[in-house]
Amino acid sequence: MKIRLLLIGKTEEEFLKTGIRDYEMRINRYVPFEIVEIPALKNAANLSFGEQNSRECEMISKRLLPGDVVVLLDERGKEMRSVEFATFLNKQFISGNKNLVFVVGGPFGFDPAFKKKASSILSLSRMTFSHQMVRLFFTEQLYRALSIIRGESYHHE
Repeated sequence: MKIRLLLIGKTEEEFLKTGIRDYEMRINRYVPFEIVEIPALKNAANLSFGEQNSRECEMISKRLLPGDVVVLLDERGKEMRSVEFATFLNKQFISGNKNLVFVVGGPFGFDPAFKKKASSILSLSRMTFSHQMVRLFFTEQLYRALSIIRGESYHHE
């Protein structure tokens, strides 16, 4: 299985880029992993939140392939402990699907119609994080889940 992380906009802060690259390399030791940055909308300030969501979801949809299992990262999604996330991930591996795609939307989340198309919607926390920080938090949690699946000592419980 290949895992992709789709993001709206570029990661801005160098300290985040460094952390994300570190986890990206670690993840690739376990499974093919790719981060795809989708350019942010131009003139977004001139669009309503709904228009912005709709256009961002259109751009995301263009990056999805038939058969992709799509998991949205959204603050209103299902919360999981790291061990539960590892179990979720392992079930995806066992299912025989080829591509697992996690998506971080823009600042106003996802269009309701797009949410209905997702296989799952997960939340990293009840707290709100910047979209820039979520990228680092998610890559760390993905690495943690993979290390749990492999029975390695990164996660302590």
